[in-house]
Order: sequence, then C-alpha cells, then structure tokens
Amino acid sequence: MTRKYIIASAAMLLLGLGFTSCHNSNAESETPMESQGVQVKTFALKKSTLDGMLKLPGEIKPYQFADLYAKVTSYVQRVNVDMGSQVSEGQVLATLEAPEMNAQLLEAQSRLHTKEAVFRSSRATYNRLLKTSKVPGTISPNDLDLAFEKMSGDSAELLSAKSAYHEVQQMLGYLTIRAPFSGVISQRNVHPGTYVGPSGKGSDKPLFRLEQQQKLRLSVAVPEVNTGGLKENGQVHFTVKSLPGDTFTARITRVAGSLDTRLRTEQLEMDIANPDKKLLPGMYAEVKLPLPGKTEVYIVPKNAIVSNSEQVFVIKVVGNKAVWVPVKRGNEANGQVEIFGDLADNDVLVQNASDEIKAGTPLVTVQK
Repeated sequence: MTRKYIIASAAMLLLGLGFTSCHNSNAESETPMESQGVQVKTFALKKSTLDGMLKLPGEIKPYQFADLYAKVTSYVQRVNVDMGSQVSEGQVLATLEAPEMNAQLLEAQSRLHTKEAVFRSSRATYNRLLKTSKVPGTISPNDLDLAFEKMSGDSAELLSAKSAYHEVQQMLGYLTIRAPFSGVISQRNVHPGTYVGPSGKGSDKPLFRLEQQQKLRLSVAVPEVNTGGLKENGQVHFTVKSLPGDTFTARITRVAGSLDTRLRTEQLEMDIANPDKKLLPGMYAEVKLPLPGKTEVYIVPKNAIVSNSEQVFVIKVVGNKAVWVPVKRGNEANGQVEIFGDLADNDVLVQNASDEIKAGTPLVTVQK
C-alpha cells in the first residue's frame, strides 16, 4: 500500500514539473515585438519644394560643319589648305580641272551664236513683211502668220541655247571649291591629281570637312521622367575629362519638344562660346542640369520608401499600427524624394521603412 502511494506521488510530481516547463516555454516564446510592438522613427508629412541636380553625359559638336564634295567629275589641280587651316567664308580651298567641260562650253557657245543669228534673220523677215503688209494686197495674211511663227520658234530655240550655255558655265564654276562659312579644316582627303566626282570612286570620302569651332553645340539627352521642368535659357555647368580643373557654363538654347522613340529621351542643345578653342568637337562632357522642383508636393527621405516586386509604398502609422500606402516617385535630390499617393498633411510616416514591417504590425513610434 505504501509502495503504490509513493509511485502515485512521484507521477503527480513529474506531471507538475512538465506543466511548469510548458508554461515557462510558452512565456519565453512571446517576443517583445509581439507584446510591445516594433520601435520605429517617424516624421510628420509636409509639402515642400525639391530643387534637384541631374548629372548627364553630353557631347560637344561643331556649331556648323560641312563635308565638301566635287559636283562634277574632275581631277584636283591645286589644293590651297591643309588639315587645321583656319579659313574664311568664300575662300578658295581647291581648284579642279575637267578639260571636257571646256569643250562643252565652246560647243554651247557656238550653238548659242548660231541660234542668235537664226533668230535675228527670222525677226528681220517678219518685220519687213509686217511693214509691207500695211499696203493692201501686197502680203497675204497667211504668209505673215508663217513668218511670225518662224520668228517665235527661233526665239524659243535661242532661249534654250542660252540656258544650255549658262548651265555649262555654272558647272565650270563648281570646279572652284570655296568655304561656305568660316571655320577650321578638320579633314583633308585629296592631293593634286586625285580623281573626284559626284559618283563612283571619287565620292568615297569628301574633299574636305569644314567645322566651325569658335562656337560649339553641347547636346544632352534627358530621360523622360526628368523632362517636365526643362526650360530654355536655363543655365547649366559642365566639365570635360581633358580639363579636370575647369568648369564651363552654358545656357539651354534649344529644346527638342518631343521624345526619341527609341531611347525615350528629349534632346537639349546649348551654345558654347569657344574663342580660345580649349574645347574640341567630339569631346564628351559631364553636364549638371538643374531640375526646378514642383510646388506643393510631398517630400520624404529616401529610406522612407520601400520597393518590392509588387509595389512601391510608404508605411503610415494609423492607431499605432502599420498601413502600407502605395506611392509613385518623382524627382530625387540630396537623399530626398518627391512622392505622390493617397496622403495628407501631417500624416505620420515611418522613416526607416522596410517590407519586414507588415501591414497591421503594432508600432512604437519615436518622433524624429
């Protein structure tokens, strides 16, 4: 009897220890996060203006450039300039020769003289018949009409001969290559005796490439998301790798007004005065483009925005619990970002937001 009592007492003792152990285990499994809430820094949402700065690559180009080709099939007779030569508008760069053009000119001139003589003869004949016809019965009206038609036909042929003669003269004028504007010869691809022409082997390369370098263009492609605040006459600063200690300034002169459908960018151009030729066409520049902020928009720290595979959102504190609010991002500068969404003034947002803070999670707020 005593032995049974001892066994029963031992079993009850073990059962009690097990219950106590389970109770302690359950108590330990309750974390402070679940019992007290996640501690977060918060701030009150306010509207403001965010002035940003966008860094973009740009390309420096000549203000004007032209590839000069030969208009007629010919040979280079004389070259007056070389690569790097500074030339003025209208200056003779090269002279070409085409002996067959001289023969064509003589032929056109001979035809012109012939047609002039024929027209003078038919005009004189018509004038005599016209004068004689004033005496009744001397000249039939039909003869007078025929003489007039002959004079008109000869006049048309004379005009055609004059046109052909002037055309050959004009083509001979193309044998003198002149600079269309003042600039620098950046390429020279011919020497005396080189065959040149409008087609065939002579047109593989231009005779010369002329560039205006004392005034340049700076071209920049701006992404679509940043095109909203672009205005003409805005000032930009830029640098080039070959002159690391220098910063240059230019103003936006031209805005494309439409997007490149392939790159989804808008083209900007700035005019650059370059009298000392420190900058060269073809250089790449790093351009700092100011982005004026929109008024009356909400601005938050960058780490207050959470992006995952499904959405972009901020975490709003409502009744000490987390609420995910989807937003869209705007301009970004100095660690601040414009946001647009279902928000209001003085909403309390989590500063150090994370998608680990699930919607509905209790929060312990610490005012920033």
